Amino acid sequence: MQYGICNLSIVPLRAGPSDPSEMVSQVFYGEHFKVLEPQKKWSKIRLAYDQYEGWIDNKQYLEITETQYHNLDQKEICFSGDLVEFVNCSQDQLLAIPLGASLGALEFFNHTYDGHTLTKKRSKEHLIDTAFLYLNAPYLWGGKTSFGIDCSGFTQMVYKLNGHKLLRDASQQATQGEVLSFIEESDPGDLAFFDNEEGAITHVGMMLQDNHIIHAHGKVRVDRIDHTGIYNAEKRAYTHNLRVIKRII
Repeated sequence: MQYGICNLSIVPLRAGPSDPSEMVSQVFYGEHFKVLEPQKKWSKIRLAYDQYEGWIDNKQYLEITETQYHNLDQKEICFSGDLVEFVNCSQDQLLAIPLGASLGALEFFNHTYDGHTLTKKRSKEHLIDTAFLYLNAPYLWGGKTSFGIDCSGFTQMVYKLNGHKLLRDASQQATQGEVLSFIEESDPGDLAFFDNEEGAITHVGMMLQDNHIIHAHGKVRVDRIDHTGIYNAEKRAYTHNLRVIKRII
């Protein structure tokens, strides 16, 4: 088994081993992973954080040893807490990193960082404040930053920044937590899941107070929600069909 770590700010994780292939997620600075299928130019990897799999360009990561991989696994929670910040590299060069980048490998890279850090698991009450950091971020399939984010990337990042793990895709997140019977039982921070005509979970958002939801649809936005689904007042129409609401924490 081979192992790797992302040494760049944000790297695309693709469905297949080519640049034109669909971006299914993003790998942040400091994230480590197992290399499942190394090829000449691309490698299929499994991220340590959420076990998500995809293909990464071999030029966009560094190889590490199994011992280094497991040492990183044992590191305490430490994420960058600013929308954009910099790490200081060798020869006084700067590398921009996004909100939620992993800082556990600073010593390994011989980099320094003096920005805001997130190092503790925080209570559910903090989720909404974090969610609003992404308000108006444009929708981007596979994205996980304030410059482009998809629905499940949004919920995963909000939970991650508060020290709680969610899986990557909406359908995977729907397997976590406790089912709630009614909207009235939900609290701010609970997750609402929505399905398509075939019954597959395709969308997720975070419940707010007073029957509202924050979710990534075109952009990260706030809409009303009822037992039918999400109602977009601008379009005067329902945009998503409610399947289930779940309490994760």
